[in-house]
Amino acid sequence: MTRAEAEDFLYHEAALLDAWKLDDWLALLTEDVRYLVPSNDVQGGNPGETLYLIADDFARVKGRVARLKDPMAHVEFPHSRTRRMLTNIRVDPGPLGEGPGGGPEYNVHANFTVHRFRRGGHAAQFVGRYNYRIRIVAGAPRIAVREAVLDAEELGNLGAVSFIL
Repeated sequence: MTRAEAEDFLYHEAALLDAWKLDDWLALLTEDVRYLVPSNDVQGGNPGETLYLIADDFARVKGRVARLKDPMAHVEFPHSRTRRMLTNIRVDPGPLGEGPGGGPEYNVHANFTVHRFRRGGHAAQFVGRYNYRIRIVAGAPRIAVREAVLDAEELGNLGAVSFIL
């Protein structure tokens, strides 16, 4: 995977999330995906041993998307307006090996800022870095691991992390 291919893929993912095309975003994930948002007090922890804000598999991500789309989910209805900015997109040299199904996997990293705007004039910025494992499945990139590592010292002022970082 080249840096240009990784950039195109991550920009496409960001556009889908900003447009709240969550079903289309789900199609970018592998069935064995891990979606992680670690707490910022234990960097590099393991979700089985340390507290994570989010440590979801595909079924949980799918359930999260269903809840976010439900008009009865008052925390996100009407949904937040978001704008994602990605920078410093990097691809580790060479594939990691083969994933399930035989497709090569790559580590991809990017810095991000997610601007979130809520009703009532509430705005927040989430800043950090993404760590991805991208697997090539049937010739197309898919997300096998998506980790959003936040830089914030504490999340209390930012509000609920109910949307997809």
